[in-house]
Formats: sequence, C-alpha cells, structure tokens
Amino acid sequence: MLALGGIIILGILAQWVAWKFKIPAILPLILIGLLVGPIAAEFLSEDGTKWIEPIWNGKEGLFPGESLFYFVSLAISIILFEGGLTLKMSEIKNVGPVITKLISLGSLVTFFGAAVAAYYIFNLSWEISFLFSGLIIVTGPTVITPILRNIPLKKDISAVLKWEGILIDPIGALVAVLVFEFISVGGGGAFTKTALIEFGKIVLFGSTFGFTFAHALNLIINKKWVPHYLLNVFALAAVLGVFILSDSFAHESGLLAVVVMGMVLGNTNSPYLKELLYFKESLSVLLISILFILLAANINMADLYLIYTWKTAALFAAVIFIIRPLGVFLSTNGSTLKLKEKLFISWVGPRGIVAAGIASLFGLKLSKIGVVGAEYITPLVFMIVLGTVLLNATTARFFAKLVGVFLTKSDGILIIGASKVSRLIGHYLESNGRHVVLIDSNQTNINKAEEIGLEAINTNIYSDTLLDNIELNDVGYLMALTGNNDINKYAINKFSKQFGENGSFRLVSIDEMKDENNNPKEGLFSHTDDFNTLARVTEKFPTIHEIELKDKTHYESLIEIFNNDVDIIPLFLKDTENEITIISSHNKDIETVEEKWSLVYLGKPFKTSLIEKV
Repeated sequence: MLALGGIIILGILAQWVAWKFKIPAILPLILIGLLVGPIAAEFLSEDGTKWIEPIWNGKEGLFPGESLFYFVSLAISIILFEGGLTLKMSEIKNVGPVITKLISLGSLVTFFGAAVAAYYIFNLSWEISFLFSGLIIVTGPTVITPILRNIPLKKDISAVLKWEGILIDPIGALVAVLVFEFISVGGGGAFTKTALIEFGKIVLFGSTFGFTFAHALNLIINKKWVPHYLLNVFALAAVLGVFILSDSFAHESGLLAVVVMGMVLGNTNSPYLKELLYFKESLSVLLISILFILLAANINMADLYLIYTWKTAALFAAVIFIIRPLGVFLSTNGSTLKLKEKLFISWVGPRGIVAAGIASLFGLKLSKIGVVGAEYITPLVFMIVLGTVLLNATTARFFAKLVGVFLTKSDGILIIGASKVSRLIGHYLESNGRHVVLIDSNQTNINKAEEIGLEAINTNIYSDTLLDNIELNDVGYLMALTGNNDINKYAINKFSKQFGENGSFRLVSIDEMKDENNNPKEGLFSHTDDFNTLARVTEKFPTIHEIELKDKTHYESLIEIFNNDVDIIPLFLKDTENEITIISSHNKDIETVEEKWSLVYLGKPFKTSLIEKV
C-alpha cells in the first residue's frame, strides 16, 4: 500500500514540478524512479533493497511475473488514444507529405543508422543492434508537447513535431516487435516471409479495428445509448477492448488500432469529444506519472554500470547529431520548409514512454532466455530517452532563437466568437496574410467558419484547453467579438497575457456605448458600435472595404464621418507593406498615418473603395 500510494504522490509531485519549471514531466519522473529504485538499493537501503520494487521477486514487489508489462501495454494504449484525439486533419494541410515521409523514410534512416552505430560502437550483435534501433524510432508526444508549449513557433513546425510524435509510436513498436520475434525464433530466411505476413496482419487489423470501432463508439455516444455519467468510463472500456481485441488477432496491432481510433474519433463533430478529451488527459497524466517511475525503478544498478563508458556518449552523439538530422533532411527534401525549420526539427526528437516501456519488456524477456547482449537494451534505451529529453528541454528554446525559428513577433490573431461578424473579419485578415483562429462553443458557427477556409476550434473559454494548445504559439492579438459582454471581459482577463501580448481588444457594451465618458481602454473598433450594431451592418452590407488615405488628417476626418454613420464601422489600418493595425475605440490615438495607407471598414461603400466579398 505504501509503495502504490507513494508512486502516485511522487508522480503528481513530479508533474507539478514540471509545470512549475516548464520542463517535460518525464525528466523528474525518471529521476524519481531511479532514486527510489537502483540508487536506493545501491546507496540508501541498509539491506540493498529498492524502496519501490516493480516486479515481485518472491519477497516483495508490486507486479508478479509479466503483469507489470501487461499494465504498461494497457496504459500506453490509453495514452496513445488520447494523443490520437488531438490530431486534427486541418493542422497538416501544408505539411502532410513531410509528416508521411518522417514516419516512413525517417523511420528507416533511424532503424538502419542507429543499428549500425550500436553494432560498431558497442560491438553488439546485429539482432540486438536492430532491436535497439527499432525502439528509438519513436519520438514521444508526452515529451514533445511540453517543450513546444513553451516556444512560440510557426504552426507548421509545431504540427510536424506533434503529428510525428504520435503517429510514429505504433510504427516504432511494430518494428521493435518484428525484430524481437526474429530474435526469439532464432532468425533465418524462413522468418522473412513470416515477418512480412505479420506486418500485413498488424496493419490490416490495427487500422480496420481502429477505424470501425471509432465510428461505432461515435454512433453509440451520439445516439445517447450510454447515460452521461457512464460516458467517460464506457469510452475507456471501449479503448481497452479494441486494444485487446486487435492484439488477439495480430500481436502488437493494438497500439496502431487505438491511435487510428483516436484520430478518427477526434476528427468527428461529436459534441462529447471535448469531455472525452478532458477525461483522457487527466487519466494520461496519472498513467504517465506511474509508468515512468515504475519503469525507471525497475532498472538495476548493474544495468547502469554497463553503459558507464565513453561508448554511450558516442552512441548518443551519433543518434542526435547524425542519424536524426539525416532522417529529417531526407524526409523534408523538396518541401516548403526552410533550412532553419529543418534544423530545428532535426534538433527536437525526444523519446518517450513507448520506447521505455517496450524496452523494459523486451530486455527482460531476452535476458531470461539467455540472448547475448540483451542486458544492454533497457539501459541504452533509457539513456537515449533521458538524454534526449534533458537535451531538448534545456536547449530547444535557445536553439529556436539560434537558428531563427523563434517567433519574436507573434502576429497571429485569436478571435473569440465565430458569428457571421467574426467570420467576415477573420476571412479578411486571413486573406491578408495573418494567421487567424476563431473559437466558439457553437458547432454550427465552427462549421461555417471552416467552410470558408478559416481555422476554428470548438471549445468553451471557461476551460483551460486553449492554454495548452501548441498551435496557438504564434498568436499575439486577441479580439473578443461575442454578443455577451461578460464573456468578452472574461476572455480579455483570462487570455490577454498569453494570447494578447501585442494587443487585447473587446467590443464595447451597450451601456459603455451610451456613455461618452466610459470608453474602455481595450475597446474595439469604435465607441459608437457594439455587437448588435456590427451584426446589423454585417447583415445589411456583408462586405469589407478599403479606402486609400492621404495623411493623418484625412484619416481623422474619415473616422469622424464613420462614427456618425450608422452603416459604416472602421476596423483596421493597412500600410503599404500590408501590415494591419487594429483600430481601438480610442481611434484618434493613432500616431502615424502615411500616404497610400488604407482605412479598412465594414458596411456600405464610401466613395471609391476596394471591395472584398465573403
């Protein structure tokens, strides 16, 4: 009881430390696991026992036999399903081919390159070398996400690393399983045919079960055949069921099945998707906390002494400085990614829970049957996991600045509300080169926004989902455009620090509009126009116009006219470089207006203008 309770307490404490210091949680979790496991046994316990013994040894321990690895497999399935839920097809419209190559060509480069490095550096057999390389193919979403969350990057870079981290997990597991089976049966030419058959079965059953049961679960949820209070646990049972069922038809196809299941379900319009995601996120945090401590504690000090040599540093350097960059550059050849972006993707490749979990399982199994060199598998993989996480967590931000992918100017715009007004304004901004994201809790509004090519997120602003969204790292402007003044004020108070560093604005309320002396500092567009005015003008004149300016006096005179015209609302200033400035209700505070700049406005045409229809 003490050990179980201690793992949970220490795990959540490690998660808090990671949040506080903005580092991947895997780092303190592994260190805690090593402390209560091999370090405690070697230096702290009088009788040489671990403070936490994961596997039952006849006297003490938490899991008898191989039950620890059954628990690890089931837990990983839940973590990967949750990761699949976050994969949105809209995120990869620009970088889909890059991701495909990274998880195929990039995996092959890692598989063969790391095997060659392990063979020549550690003098391991080819079988063990390829098992090692198969295990380190994966880059973990549980460690990439916290790193990306703290670095403002272009959306394409974040999307590539996020998708690679989730999709490559089952691929790495699949490759490792095939190599493990090869070693277990003693290799030989006959295995080649068997391996190909097994590979086909894994892909077939994994993708089929995942796709089919995702739609089945979505139907069950939407038809409300399950009561609301059972919704989350029913989905959990379904995920575990699909994992076990797929695995029973094709060994190790379960991981692929749950990733496909999560990805398909995550791209549906289910109204309960956010609720499922919240539950799975909380569960994943708990499982990750338990798993890393258990797996690190399961290592013995003798295993660590095996890799206490210069060869370990050489192997690590080969993986980080040669193999990873080679795989990335081959995979991104011919893409729209720039050199600096390729360099950053090459640098960020931390390994995670799947590598650690499967390495522990295979290392123990092969050691039991006396395979030479099997004792190196677990410590070497853990070395790669811990080393890459430590390296990326401490240097990713600096490296992003060094190569020039760190966004010093966050000019993306987050619009609260996806009404017709927001869609019209968002479309104009998007067509003028700004990254625009609309959020709304109304799925109909979200669908209409997506129909005209806008990025839109169905979420409730009272949740913390947006704060963890790495795709919003380039957002520096916040515009609250809902018809509810309380929501607009709440959005400004909650999100202005993270998303409004360059400016946070909201529409004035009816009361503020009627009171000339109550013009809020964050007021948007005009002090004489609230949401109702915007909505009315949008219905009557759903067009955005531009009128060329001569100077600041010309601008001020137009603003005066527009504020007295019920069918015209000023929106933005656009300079000759196509840079856009949001007009606030203090619109006379604009300091600089030059010739050939444009005043952008909504409503009826005013003299000669450039009109863009949505």
